[in-house]
Amino acid sequence: MNVHIVLFPETKVAAIEHFGSPALEHTTARKLIAWKLEQGLLDPAKHRSYGIHYTDPRTTPPSDHRVDFCLSIEHDVEPNSFGIVNKVIPPNRCALARDIGSRHDNKAAVYLYEKWLPRSGESPADFPIFFHYVNVGPNVRDEEMITDVYLPLK
Repeated sequence: MNVHIVLFPETKVAAIEHFGSPALEHTTARKLIAWKLEQGLLDPAKHRSYGIHYTDPRTTPPSDHRVDFCLSIEHDVEPNSFGIVNKVIPPNRCALARDIGSRHDNKAAVYLYEKWLPRSGESPADFPIFFHYVNVGPNVRDEEMITDVYLPLK
């Protein structure tokens, strides 16, 4: 797996917070999708989809699991009924690896933490790992999914 060190720029995002079982993540993400459609934010090059993963669902009890689903934006989010709020992904120096395949089995995230990080001499930063969902939508098959995984470093 190829790993590159990159500088990720500060990115303003519209976010919905998910707390609880990973099995219910899709229900939470659908609220962000509905808001995105209502706002007409359909250009994937301009409005990128992210997931900020505060916990590892493999090791965290479902009741303690937490992830934010986000969409990069240029303007502040207005109060809304979907629960979408303003957040910022701060600028970070990151290890970047690309995963191709189902988002339910992200091999790049596992590789970064379990293989690359211990050998790299690097230390993780205080900001959690986050994913850029490069291609999203109902017509993207699992085997075609592309996810760039960013591991913030000190």
